[in-house]
Amino acid sequence: MPTLVTEQGIVHYESYGRGRPVLLLHGWLGSWALWRHTIEILGHEFRTYALDFFGFGESFDRDSNFSVDNYVESVSQFMDRLGIVKAPLIGHSMGGTVSLGVSVRYPEKVVKTAVIGSPIQGESLNLLLKLSGYKGIASIIWTTPSLLKLFMRGYAYFLARDGRKLGRMIVDDVSKISADSFFQSIGTLRQTDLSGEIGVLRMPVLGIYGKHDRIVQPAQSQVLKKCAPHSQIAWFEGSGHFPMMDEPERFHETVQQFLHSSNGQP
Repeated sequence: MPTLVTEQGIVHYESYGRGRPVLLLHGWLGSWALWRHTIEILGHEFRTYALDFFGFGESFDRDSNFSVDNYVESVSQFMDRLGIVKAPLIGHSMGGTVSLGVSVRYPEKVVKTAVIGSPIQGESLNLLLKLSGYKGIASIIWTTPSLLKLFMRGYAYFLARDGRKLGRMIVDDVSKISADSFFQSIGTLRQTDLSGEIGVLRMPVLGIYGKHDRIVQPAQSQVLKKCAPHSQIAWFEGSGHFPMMDEPERFHETVQQFLHSSNGQP
């Protein structure tokens, strides 16, 4: 299990393939496991790195700081520790918001960035997720983790075509997190608003959004385009919040084209 030590804590990651580096960032309640299929496909041409954010998967933060801002810093430090000078970032949901945050704060480190079902404005989150960001409510939810897992397993059928597969993955990931990482990460994501910051980006930006997303309002694609006019939008009519699972062939083709293009046009 490859890990590295940063100033904040220990980061677990998986890597595969050879070539130019690409970083894959998961979303809330997730882990690197979301990218199992993706790293195999991209690994034929790129050196892929899929890391766990602090408080998720196998990564550990010394100070229990599970904020979006800390995740931005952890990506930067991860790249420094591995000697990755510059790379494309691909992030799903919260991971995409982190990708944009890194792009704004450390533009010299980012070749291009792709976000998948990611909130530009935290208020675009599903009401249930926003409520989970309040410590009191999160504490109530966390008093019965078995019921939480049962709920997530059932709710997964509304989030992806293969609800059973997604449910198993979410339940496995939830079993590795704490109440603090649960509420603090989504709480800071809810408060995040990058709409006034991403206009400065000059690297290629791709937004992939599913028409049937029940986690993040699909209209965030319009916000991304409005605030970063040079960004490209890939609209997935048959997908929800997980286009890599709902339309895997088109998803991976879109990402590959984006990575190969000189101007970010998928």
